[in-house]
Amino acid sequence: MADYDYDLFTIGAGSGGVRASRVAAAHGAKVAVAEEHRVGGTCVIRGCVPKKMLVYGAHFAEDLQDARAFGWTVENFTFDWKVLRDNVLKDVDRLNGLYTQTLENHKVEIIHQRATVTGPNEVTLADGRKVTAKYILIATGARPHVPGCPGHEHGITSNEAFHLDALPKRILIAGGGYIANEFAGIFNEFGTSVTIINRSDQLLRGYDEQLRDRLLQISITKGIDFRLKAEFRGIEKLENGALKVSMTNHDDLEVDCVMFATGRLPNTEGLGLEALGVELGERGSIKVDRFSKSSVDSIYAVGDVTDRIQLTPVAIREGQAFADTLFGNKPTTVDYNHVPSAVFSHPPMCGVGMTESQARNELGAIRVYTSDFRPMKNVLAGRNERSLYKMICDEADKVVGIHLLGPDAPEILQAAAVAVKAGLTKADFDATVAIHPTMAEELVLMR
Repeated sequence: MADYDYDLFTIGAGSGGVRASRVAAAHGAKVAVAEEHRVGGTCVIRGCVPKKMLVYGAHFAEDLQDARAFGWTVENFTFDWKVLRDNVLKDVDRLNGLYTQTLENHKVEIIHQRATVTGPNEVTLADGRKVTAKYILIATGARPHVPGCPGHEHGITSNEAFHLDALPKRILIAGGGYIANEFAGIFNEFGTSVTIINRSDQLLRGYDEQLRDRLLQISITKGIDFRLKAEFRGIEKLENGALKVSMTNHDDLEVDCVMFATGRLPNTEGLGLEALGVELGERGSIKVDRFSKSSVDSIYAVGDVTDRIQLTPVAIREGQAFADTLFGNKPTTVDYNHVPSAVFSHPPMCGVGMTESQARNELGAIRVYTSDFRPMKNVLAGRNERSLYKMICDEADKVVGIHLLGPDAPEILQAAAVAVKAGLTKADFDATVAIHPTMAEELVLMR
């Protein structure tokens, strides 16, 4: 590989790019990473990590109320958004430093510039310098999609939500996916009046329908307003600084903030890929084979930019597999079956494997087990909010799907996902002694 400046040049220092670069360097490759923003990518800098911290902060709103039923005297508690915001951003700085240190410890060169691909083995940096590499890895992730309605420039995305100077008193969140529902729960708990607008009448497609309906009921009970089958006509900024939003099928709405959570688009614009013959999908995603190779032999891609499964742990596995395949003499692919996922709503919802409708369509005859219960903590606190657990089995009793809605559900599902991945049966769950009293015991008590 002496004919090239680097064995691997990675564009994008997010979760997938960092893992691929680090592992490739550990295998002995000479590696450089170009990153025009901060090391860590969407998840660490402006995504799942700071978002989860906001979720934790939001949970205290109900916990402080419930504490009274448990004998605690909690008076005159107040919330300071700037304290939480600044502490979250401070931790993001810490993580950015750790990711940078990880790359430097593995002797990966970090180039803080934008890079474009100008040849099958050539990259041009923003300062005009050209470098060569035997392999080029695109790990540029995805960005929020903003609908092109009149006045869209007055809105924000999840990127800006972490930097707000103050909490809006009224917010309209556009979208029906996990980002929209998560931020709706966060802002609602902080005392903001929240409205969700969605083009269809379905939220969180891909998750089990029964759990989605339950979450919608709970969200409405918590005070979140939903305007479904609604599309933007326009957003107008008023003299008082408020935003007047007009939409189809619903009355106009005046809010202080509009947040777009209407999907994410792969970051391939301006990279020079099409000119080189790299095949892209309809939304700009890079088409790759099972080893993450594009239509150009020397150019690979991992993570959200491929639009396979937009989840951080998936990007990390793809980066690991890529590095092991090309530099570790260990051809490795990623298994995309039984990938668990979660929505950190209030309460959280998660699932692994087939939903009930998917199982009926694909398998025909199935067995469905459910547990509809009120968590012990909610009982004493006087909350009527109920959890719903669901297990889907095929005719041979093998568990093909588990779906949970309730407090700490994602923490419980991680272990249960191992059982689904391993192909265990309902009888295996039944034979396992319950840990009592827990919510997780419902998984082995369903009848």
